[in-house]
Amino acid sequence: MINEKIRAKEVRLIGEDGEQLGIMTSREALDKAREADLDLVMVAPNGKPPVCKIIDYGKYRYELARKEKEAKKKQKTIEIKEIRLSPNIDSNDLNTKLSAARKFLAKGNKVKITLRFRGREMAHMATSRHILDDIAQQLEDIAVVEKPSKQEGRVISMVLTEKKS
Repeated sequence: MINEKIRAKEVRLIGEDGEQLGIMTSREALDKAREADLDLVMVAPNGKPPVCKIIDYGKYRYELARKEKEAKKKQKTIEIKEIRLSPNIDSNDLNTKLSAARKFLAKGNKVKITLRFRGREMAHMATSRHILDDIAQQLEDIAVVEKPSKQEGRVISMVLTEKKS
């Protein structure tokens, strides 16, 4: 809240250079802000009494936006890459999928490995679970199983993440 929108009877006022000006009515605080040709901004509305500061509101909003933008730059987004397999996959095809998974893990992404079943393959779901176990074993030097293999309808899936060294 700024200027006339501040409804508190009394406020604790902080000057433009950061010094405490004491507790006064919001009308007096607004007059002091106008004298300095700046805005009265409530920075701590939950305080007893609320804390207001005399600052240039446009500059204040710009600084907040800049800090928020800097914080966004520093955070890293982790994507989940999915690798789909079928239960009758050949060993060469599996090696190709494993190398793709290694690339994804090296970049810091999580990898979801999905084993899809169609038609009559559904009858052999239990016997095909070893494929996911083999993949986890072959990638154990760089990856750790975050979510173990789980059956969801026509799909068995598991999630791998990069090993923390």
